[in-house]
Amino acid sequence: MRCRDAYGYDLTTGPLAAAAYVDGVRDLLRLRTGAADRIATAIALDPTFALGHAALALLGHEMCVQVDIAARLADARLHAGRATERERSHVHAVERHLRGDGAPLIAHLAAYPRDALLLSVAMPTIAFAGVTDVPEQAWRIVEDAAPAYGDDPWITGLMAFVRQEQRRFDEAMELSCRSLALEPAGGHAAHARAHAHYETGDHAAGLAWMDAWIVGDGAATDSLTHFSWHAALHELSIGDLDAVRARYETQLQPRHAVGCRALVDSGSLLFRWAITPDATDVPTLDEVVAVTGRGVLERPGTAFLGLHAAVALLATGDRVGLRNLATWCAAHPNPTHREVVAPLAAALGLLAAGRCSAAADRLAALASSTWRLGGSDAQREIVEEARIAALLRAGRYDEARRVLDDRLDRRVSPRDQRWRATASSPGIAAPRRPEPGASGRPGGPPNVAVWSQTATIPARDMQSLPNRNRF
Repeated sequence: MRCRDAYGYDLTTGPLAAAAYVDGVRDLLRLRTGAADRIATAIALDPTFALGHAALALLGHEMCVQVDIAARLADARLHAGRATERERSHVHAVERHLRGDGAPLIAHLAAYPRDALLLSVAMPTIAFAGVTDVPEQAWRIVEDAAPAYGDDPWITGLMAFVRQEQRRFDEAMELSCRSLALEPAGGHAAHARAHAHYETGDHAAGLAWMDAWIVGDGAATDSLTHFSWHAALHELSIGDLDAVRARYETQLQPRHAVGCRALVDSGSLLFRWAITPDATDVPTLDEVVAVTGRGVLERPGTAFLGLHAAVALLATGDRVGLRNLATWCAAHPNPTHREVVAPLAAALGLLAAGRCSAAADRLAALASSTWRLGGSDAQREIVEEARIAALLRAGRYDEARRVLDDRLDRRVSPRDQRWRATASSPGIAAPRRPEPGASGRPGGPPNVAVWSQTATIPARDMQSLPNRNRF
């Protein structure tokens, strides 16, 4: 009896291993917990199962699952020889993708559109960083494959995410709600809805829905910290910093995050919180750095992780780490590492060194390229926010207001309105310049928020500030 996956493709393995793999992929597509463990069970039951090895290599590369990526790829190659043509193509596509070449994966999906795991890989979402630097190409891959799935709620949720990326927010909301009606715990549909609420400035309704989903239908989601991050973004946008603090303490502590989520969710939130007007006593990113590890911070597997690594290194004032990241990425075979992450790390290195005006110029030059980093608009705008902080610290208030006006044209945000007011009246709420080693609270460690409201501190004075946790 042939074993098949959830979408009808043959699997060269026994029934027990096939069942574990199918369950693991199903959970991965729906962002449920335990996917990696189930796929690992599949290769424990059948060590010759090529697709199981390839899937674990993918998860190690993209999601920081603790596996030996090279060994899993080697076993996938070894055992693909006894598999079907589709499985051999799948393994080859995974291997080339992990080496920075997305063309075989794109060709594979043209031939096998119902290979849902690789279709998920192709689209930058909550789970994967994507297979192409061109958003329109990723959208087209999903749109071309979608008819093969009929009314499957997973593809409907993935299409909802495509539509919000295209800024077709009404369609995204309709598709996500349709998918969630059939599969209330569907992570991709919930993720698309979260983005639609945020990008349209629908903060109150978005926060209320997300809070209910996190503790209800979405409670078994593997990447739950990312949905908590979405809720915190609403709270940050409306200026409820007490709620942000409570959210961080109860749902976004780095030690509770899975894989790279401590870096991507907890770390990015702390940075954005710290540079928010009126923010005080923001926790450091020390635990984020410890959980993530130097390997990921200085040698990130994807450009998307490189973005967040650069931000974390800036937030902890790690100028050596930023130099190492820039140097490593500049020699990387992937053009996005070389052409976007490396100069981004160099720009943030200037900011860490107190050369705020030069950093602002470098970040402005990168603005048209940040889409290549993968992820979503909501995640990539952290680069824009670093630029605003640099402009304010350099005393370039007119430029900061122009950037903030563009943001406010996109959506309502009391946080951005407050930020703009600060840029319009830079003398208000100016902080006392701390002594070297000072902290945000007596006796505490250096705090990332101490210099968050630094519009009135001239750039030349930044040189005298302590490097660690400057943001």
